[in-house]
Amino acid sequence: MKYELVVFDWDGTLLDSAGAIVQAIQSACSDLGLPVPEEARARHVIGLGLADAMRHAVPDLPSDRYQAMVERYRHHYLAGDHRLTLFPGVPELLQRLQLAGHILAVATGKSRLGLERALDHSGLRSYFQASRCADECHSKPHPQMLEELMAEFGIAAESTIMIGDTSHDLLMATNAGVDGLAVTYGAHPHEHLLEHKPVACLHTVEELDRWLKQFA
Repeated sequence: MKYELVVFDWDGTLLDSAGAIVQAIQSACSDLGLPVPEEARARHVIGLGLADAMRHAVPDLPSDRYQAMVERYRHHYLAGDHRLTLFPGVPELLQRLQLAGHILAVATGKSRLGLERALDHSGLRSYFQASRCADECHSKPHPQMLEELMAEFGIAAESTIMIGDTSHDLLMATNAGVDGLAVTYGAHPHEHLLEHKPVACLHTVEELDRWLKQFA
């Protein structure tokens, strides 16, 4: 086993939620009469903690309107999050990795409350032994989430891999000294992910499963 610890991003990697996040950001801006970011800009912030995401998506957002922006974003996202689905093959992939003896964890830009809600809705809670969220650690690409997970299980960097759909995930992996594995079916485009030199760049959960069977 090369990678004892396998860490997954959540949105856009396990859950097909990137489109819903973009729409929630855009709708929140519209509600508040703020400039509505283009889809590419809104997609780019997926994976960051909410504070960083709002600052990047709406750079001219006045500080006194930040809380209102967060509240409108949460309103729109939570209105439909129960309808979001996992990417096909995700439960089977996680079950196989768990049975093979890997330690599975989540490192996400979601809040702790948001991740707990998502774990319950998705039915994936039993597969993960640990998780870290953006409201209890530094936001990606700071390495704190990965560093804490490795320390919790006593796993070395060379035995850890971070799997995600954004450059934020890959930069966090680099900053923590671990391998980053990219998937292209989420928020960031293939070409952008390749710039950050992942060990592989895979296009479906099926491809991800095959790669992990061979190399993990």
